[in-house]
Amino acid sequence: MKRVVACLFVSVVLKGVLIAQSSPPTQVTLAQAVQEALEKNLGLLAERYNLSIADARIATARLRPNPVFSLGSDYNDWMSAGFTPVKALGPAEVNFRTDFLLERGGKRRSRIEVAENARGVAQLQFLNSTRTLLLDVQSGFVDVLLAKESLALARENLAAFQKIVDINSARVNAGDLAQVELLRTRVAALQFQNVALQSEARLKVARTHLQNLMGRTVRSPEFDVVGDFQKSDRLYTVEELRQQALELRPDLQALVREQARSLADIRQQEALGKVDFTIGAQVHRQYGDGVPGPGNSLGLFFSAPLLVFNRNQGEILRARQEQRQIETRIRALQAEILTEVENAYQQWKTSGDLLHSIETGMLEQARQVRETTEYSYRRGEASFVEFLDA
Repeated sequence: MKRVVACLFVSVVLKGVLIAQSSPPTQVTLAQAVQEALEKNLGLLAERYNLSIADARIATARLRPNPVFSLGSDYNDWMSAGFTPVKALGPAEVNFRTDFLLERGGKRRSRIEVAENARGVAQLQFLNSTRTLLLDVQSGFVDVLLAKESLALARENLAAFQKIVDINSARVNAGDLAQVELLRTRVAALQFQNVALQSEARLKVARTHLQNLMGRTVRSPEFDVVGDFQKSDRLYTVEELRQQALELRPDLQALVREQARSLADIRQQEALGKVDFTIGAQVHRQYGDGVPGPGNSLGLFFSAPLLVFNRNQGEILRARQEQRQIETRIRALQAEILTEVENAYQQWKTSGDLLHSIETGMLEQARQVRETTEYSYRRGEASFVEFLDA
């Protein structure tokens, strides 16, 4: 019995250790959130398969056409016709034939070039998806921090108003305050309680959203982030940001690589308009009546299509129009990137100036006004409206 209990205890302990090792951390930093998202985000994992698919297409493009083997049998007397030299319907024949397709015009080379450029496009699109995911994770992390700060502020305001409610209750009991003033403070406290509940809901939503970006399919109610709001002291000019965006944006690089793939596609379609030759060889075996042995012969064959109607004109025109379309898309994306950089720079600059103004002057003064007004209200020297405004 003791051995059974000991075995059960050991198994429970080992299971707990395994669960502890396999369970994700409940508190994460920004670096941990980004790393986990890169490893487990389902959308990014699905995007990564495009690289394997592109590799498979390169392997397919490198393959050469298969030879064709044919086996034939003719003039067999299966209908009991009784072949004779007079009827001239025989004798029976058996042939073995092999045909090879000779691709001309660099079809295989251009096919490989198109597949390799398509692989480069898929890789750059994957990098762009990674860039977007990193931005979403960073924004989600900041949203959680902001929701936590908002909740803390709402609870602080609620606690302050609750103290005022307690003080006003005592003043009403002492006959020093009207009943309606107590009702006003209670209503205000309820409003701040609703704000606190809404802040709690926003925090839960922000945590759930961040866990989803990190690829966690099972949400943890204890999940939280650890860190502070970060400010970069490095200053950039808008010209530097424009240059970096045009050089480093993966979506723009993907379009440029798509343009190279389109040029390779034009060459491939032009190559497909060239004539391919088919050569073949056949071993012919004929059986004769009254002849000492069968007769063997060798045949050689050559065939080529006559490009009278279809010279792949439609696909060549399609590839050239696609090339012009990609050129237009590149110019449009460049203009869009420059606009995004300009707008982001203006927002960053305005936000920095506003943050500096709040941190250096407004925040401390507002806190002093609130404390002074609260003290005056408790002494009956300030109105309830003034206290709410503070």
